[in-house]
Amino acid sequence: MTFITKLNQAWSASNSLLMVGLDPDPQRFPAELQGRDDAIYEFCRAIVDATAPYACGIKPQIAYFSAQRAEEQLEALCRYIHQAYPQLPIVLDAKRGDIGSTAEQYAREAFERYNADAVTVSPYMGFDTIQPYLAWQDRGVIVLCRTSNKGGSDLQFIESKDDLPLYLHVAGLVADRWNTNGQCALVVGATFPDEIARVRQRVGDMPLLVPGIGAQGGDIPATVKAGCDSRGAGMMINSSRAILYASGGEDWREAASAAAQATRDAINAAR
Repeated sequence: MTFITKLNQAWSASNSLLMVGLDPDPQRFPAELQGRDDAIYEFCRAIVDATAPYACGIKPQIAYFSAQRAEEQLEALCRYIHQAYPQLPIVLDAKRGDIGSTAEQYAREAFERYNADAVTVSPYMGFDTIQPYLAWQDRGVIVLCRTSNKGGSDLQFIESKDDLPLYLHVAGLVADRWNTNGQCALVVGATFPDEIARVRQRVGDMPLLVPGIGAQGGDIPATVKAGCDSRGAGMMINSSRAILYASGGEDWREAASAAAQATRDAINAAR
């Protein structure tokens, strides 16, 4: 099954556009996990169990694992998700961008080592750095377009050779030239709903990964209005910290579940 097919089925089966991001910070873990060698795995597994009924996918951020030397825990977590929740796509948030031979290794890391259904990549170095990921035709390639951080405007608003801001030039490249296998998606931040609308208009029903709600303050109704596709879906709206750390007490699992459900319901109310 391809990433796009799995994502479409997840949107429908879960009635959800919520992507749950996994950014595990051991300093914020509940007391029961402090000092455990497997704390990252156990925390993330519990979060997945708590939020899976309300999600269309799971997005581990690789830096939070590698910085803690927890790559093996990430491997185990990805295996667990595939076994326990095979309907949920795994998006590895890695934002890779490097020359072709190196990109081949990053693709193997994402798709062989972690068995991710999709990976985020940077387009800054051009098509030959994206092409190795596209060779995995059943996997998703999610290209940074209009990011949710304020500093994204430093480059993404520069006018390109077609007199469009760079982020719209990227959107057009991906839609018209790079998406030859129908496996691509774009990252567009919820903090910029006007730009979401412009990207949606440019790329049609291509899926969008939309970070920036929750802790980053993106507006859910504005995001949904700007970004839904022609079928009222089309987005993976990510929330991480607002769900993961909804409580630091003994009720942290229940709080994460309630936060995910509330976010899913808020998104659906705006659809």
